[in-house]
Amino acid sequence: MASSGNTLPTISVEGNLSRYLQEIRKFPMLEPEEEYILAKNWREHEDTDAAHKLVTSHLRLVAKIAMGYRGYGLPVAELISEGNVGMMQAVKRFDPERGFRLATYAMWWIRASIQEYILHSWSLVKMGTTAAQKKLFFNLRKLKGQMQAIEDGDLSPDKVTAIAERLDVTEADVVSMNRRLASPDHSLNAPLRIDGEGEWQDWLVDDNQVSQETRLAEDEELQKRRLLLNKAMETLNDRERHILTERRLRDDPTTLEDLSQEYGISRERVRQIEVRAFEKLQKSIKNAAMEQKLLKDHA
Repeated sequence: MASSGNTLPTISVEGNLSRYLQEIRKFPMLEPEEEYILAKNWREHEDTDAAHKLVTSHLRLVAKIAMGYRGYGLPVAELISEGNVGMMQAVKRFDPERGFRLATYAMWWIRASIQEYILHSWSLVKMGTTAAQKKLFFNLRKLKGQMQAIEDGDLSPDKVTAIAERLDVTEADVVSMNRRLASPDHSLNAPLRIDGEGEWQDWLVDDNQVSQETRLAEDEELQKRRLLLNKAMETLNDRERHILTERRLRDDPTTLEDLSQEYGISRERVRQIEVRAFEKLQKSIKNAAMEQKLLKDHA
């Protein structure tokens, strides 16, 4: 397990988690002034040693957050590794002049990186793609834990109702997601019988009557919109992008009060930044769409 130079301590899938946790405790926590100086050195001079110290001093935070996602059947080592990627992204974008600590800013990047990894790792057959289903996916285990029902099979009707109301989803969605989380993935190429004749995929029926051409056109249009949105988000500064994401792009939006405390500004100021960022986003998307149309017309 290396920890010298600018390499991070690593843990393999077969590695010893306890040893890794002991290793990262060797990195000292930073005082606010020291963190500020290191962040300035990285931002203004691209001092890689400073960036390395910022990352390693927060590896315990990454591990703590990653532990909260152990219930999804994925190796903790991989969750920690993905969280470390998010931590590095946070350091890369962190602006010490904003007046808040790196840990506060990094938590969002760490969670986002881990959640993205989980969503991509789970079978698409098991995982829904709508915002409501993703919200249910990441909150069901937590709510079951609060109800002391982690080890339950099918949930009782009253618990199903309570979770559905809490997450604003249907009771059928709760039952379905609970069963999917409890069951293992199966290969579509797995044989139906011991003799090996026939596979699961042979019994799958496509109920979607949409033609391949229509589906392809819809996918291309969705991809264009995503590209426009991603490009427009780049026109915002870090604070605008973060506030807009927290307020308008999350299933469970962060409150103005929480963001005002995070940034050390008033709730009204947070609201103003949110509105301004949204207007900038709309303008950028509109201009990009018009530019694409003009290019298409002149092609």
